[in-house]
Amino acid sequence: VQLVESGGGLVQPGGSLRLSCAASGFTFSSYVMSWYRQAPGKERELVARISNVGGSRNYADSVKGRFTISRDNAKNTVYLQMNSLKPEDTAVYYCKAAYAYEYWGQGTQVTVSS
Repeated sequence: VQLVESGGGLVQPGGSLRLSCAASGFTFSSYVMSWYRQAPGKERELVARISNVGGSRNYADSVKGRFTISRDNAKNTVYLQMNSLKPEDTAVYYCKAAYAYEYWGQGTQVTVSS
């Protein structure tokens, strides 16, 4: 089982990034997929969640209207489009798969700074 995040980096405030999480080793289309983030000195928090077929999406209040979660079950990939980024969005972003089991990726760093 693998979850591999990519797309992180350094971006200026107001900029955009698109994170990807490529999954393998399990039945991706059966799993609810989520993005979490953890900033230094803070607990890991849920950012966004999408149901197994994409019909239901939930967001943290802090990212509503700026971030969009999506998935492509044919490609076994979940995405997080992040727009209007703020310095407080700086964190390591993780994807998680949950259903019969729970799997986590290794994380990708997002830094929002001028």
